[in-house]
Amino acid sequence: MEVQSIKQRFGIIGNSPALNRAIDIARQVAPTDLSVLITGESGTGKEVFPQIIHGYSARKHGAYIAVNCGAIPEGTIDSELFGHEKGAFTGATDSRKGYFEVADGGTIFLDEVGELPLSTQVRLLRVLETGEFIRVGSSKVQKTNVRVVAATNVNLVDAIAENKFREDLYYRLNTVPIFIPPLRERQEDIPLLFRKFATDFAEKYRMPAIALDDEARKVLISYYWPGNVRQLKNVTEQISIIEQKRVIDSETLLRYLPDYNASRLPTLYHKKGVVDEQTFATEREILYKILYDMRSDMNELKKLVFDLMRNGVVSPEHVRSSPVFQDLGVTHVDPIISSAPARGTETKSFVKDLNDIQDTEEIQEETLSLEEKEKELIVKALEKHNGRRKWAAMELGISERTLYRKIKEYNINL
Repeated sequence: MEVQSIKQRFGIIGNSPALNRAIDIARQVAPTDLSVLITGESGTGKEVFPQIIHGYSARKHGAYIAVNCGAIPEGTIDSELFGHEKGAFTGATDSRKGYFEVADGGTIFLDEVGELPLSTQVRLLRVLETGEFIRVGSSKVQKTNVRVVAATNVNLVDAIAENKFREDLYYRLNTVPIFIPPLRERQEDIPLLFRKFATDFAEKYRMPAIALDDEARKVLISYYWPGNVRQLKNVTEQISIIEQKRVIDSETLLRYLPDYNASRLPTLYHKKGVVDEQTFATEREILYKILYDMRSDMNELKKLVFDLMRNGVVSPEHVRSSPVFQDLGVTHVDPIISSAPARGTETKSFVKDLNDIQDTEEIQEETLSLEEKEKELIVKALEKHNGRRKWAAMELGISERTLYRKIKEYNINL
């Protein structure tokens, strides 16, 4: 019930288990002073969770400041965060307090923390460890009591490997991780969000709310939504304003989703810096399906060869039902494949008895269990990198957090 009340208070729409889990973690960690790192793709609504943490903490009456680290120029970000003294640089005509000084006793939300310059990361690490900072152009150490909540849509493990993010700062920020699922993993929430946005825009623009027919609803749910909730909101607003009819069909909806067909195709492309565990699983399933089909075709070819060796014929029924011939488009074949020897002619059969054919080794069926294959891949990656989980996670293309969970789930001990 408390999760539901949080949704009502902060206007969160959705009932997916992953979303409820993220809200529950935010509620539980709120009364503490632990640092929180919120991860997820752009447009998933990460900015709401720092407000939940602040609103349910003892600091709720203190200041709450949200800072977009990616929007502040590198040359001025230290001044913005930690303040500066008069004359510290050209244009500093007066002393100025930074966000950490203003937010003393409250909460500061660092959005896109992965965009911070390395020099600023050192300053931030000191604040997190000791609560101390120094204004730009000053030598006086000042104290602050501030709760830090950070968010990013990039893979910080990859950024660490590329020397773009400090590893010690990552572990200091990632005391409590919260993952916000992408919209494509919350398919049951998509119609709810669409209805909410349609109602809001109907009130805003004073017009009847739009609705979807059955086919359009299927298109809406099956779309990949690379821009997540933000993209869904924009599409709903465009349709509300532009379309005259209020019941939208699939053809109309597709005009606002130009990459719909491409988005449904499987892809082996990984966008650098983005955590995409779902793509990793999908690629694995595609490969297993290809291998399974190849093995089925091989078994079918073996049957054909044995028929030829035993009888010298292949039945038309076998041809019509064989997946191998179906794939080749063959629907008819002359039942006599090998010609019979002339009467009185002595022939030597290269196979005296079908029972003489013996396998030299026992063929065991390979397991097609996704769990077993996943466990096998994880063990191989860990062995390859001598148990270093961070590098094993990068090799597998998953987040380090997911690798830890999988190791525990499969009880892997190296």
